[in-house]
Amino acid sequence: MMRALILAGLLFATGSTSHAAGEKWIGAWGASPVPPMAATPGVETRRISPSFVNQTIVQTLRLSAGGQRLRVRFSNEYGARPLVIGAARVALVTAAGGVVPGSERVVTFSGASATTIPAGAPLLSDPIDLKTGSLATLRVALFAPEETGLCTCHMTGGDFVQVSPPGDWTQRELPPATGPAQYRAFVSGVEVETRSQARVIVALGDSITDGYLATPGANRRWPDRLAERLTERYPNRANGVVNAGIGGNRVLSDGLVATMGQSALTRFDRDVLSVAGATHMVVLEGVNDLGMRIGRPSAKALIHGFQQLIDRAHAKGIKAIGATILPYEGAAYFTAEGEASRQTINDWIRKSGAFDAVIDLDAAIRDPARPTRMRAEWHAGDWLHPNDAGYRAMGEAVDLTLFR
Repeated sequence: MMRALILAGLLFATGSTSHAAGEKWIGAWGASPVPPMAATPGVETRRISPSFVNQTIVQTLRLSAGGQRLRVRFSNEYGARPLVIGAARVALVTAAGGVVPGSERVVTFSGASATTIPAGAPLLSDPIDLKTGSLATLRVALFAPEETGLCTCHMTGGDFVQVSPPGDWTQRELPPATGPAQYRAFVSGVEVETRSQARVIVALGDSITDGYLATPGANRRWPDRLAERLTERYPNRANGVVNAGIGGNRVLSDGLVATMGQSALTRFDRDVLSVAGATHMVVLEGVNDLGMRIGRPSAKALIHGFQQLIDRAHAKGIKAIGATILPYEGAAYFTAEGEASRQTINDWIRKSGAFDAVIDLDAAIRDPARPTRMRAEWHAGDWLHPNDAGYRAMGEAVDLTLFR
């Protein structure tokens, strides 16, 4: 009798966690959250964190990989108070922006349709029975019935968010005058469950990875192009590409303002190591460290920071791929000293063998006639950030065999 009870308990425990052998959860989308920032004189409006009360927040996002089910990672990691979620729903979205008929699903949390996320914590939803394909667009609607305080957001999301008039609008279409703005609120990741062979690439970086100044809502960031190419090349494989870029981010120091995020060394465990199924990371960061005019780190110090990221990735079995730092002459914070350090660091990335592989994005985007600058036709106006064509060139420059 006791043996039968033990066997029954084991069957219940294993049956409650997966559908079948071989299924696994992998990261399919991400937006790294940043500490909030109240309105501050001299700080751009786009960097000021919103707050909400009795409102519904609707966001759309494109999944790099598809699967049998999905779950959403909500975040109150920088919240000063518990975050109450009164209701949440997801649905697939057509190319024209409408909801795919029959795709709407209620999001639950341990079986309940509402939940409270403690201050300082993330929260995974229950698995949602919604089959998705690669590059599918997902709509996430979240109702916040109580005052949220300044949100745990990703402030330069490169896509649109809508905020409702008072009330729960998770089951209704929002009126047209509700936005759009650009940020990610309380949603930091989506995982999909797949039976396919999978690779999950985390792109760790700053605004150039985040896709700043690319066309909003058009998925023109370089990791977006990488996801498209992987889907084209390996259609029978789950190709997760998770964007962990934060505008203004630095390797060694926190951002100059809060919403530029904590340093790459600080956020690494959350934004890379905790991504479900992560197999590779691509590091493209350092130009903001080099741009500092006061307290600029040496090339040696930055190289040590990169080595820390490599070692921490390897400890978890993740392959570390280094991307060379892009040219930035003409940018407001360019200096000859910073350029000399960039050359030293890029030489180390290419030749040291510290990374498992190298993507030479510097060589891909620089002007052959003036290699300290990117090609004129590929910058977005500030000589620091690429435009759509420049981001596409970066995505095209990645050797897909690195992820076989």
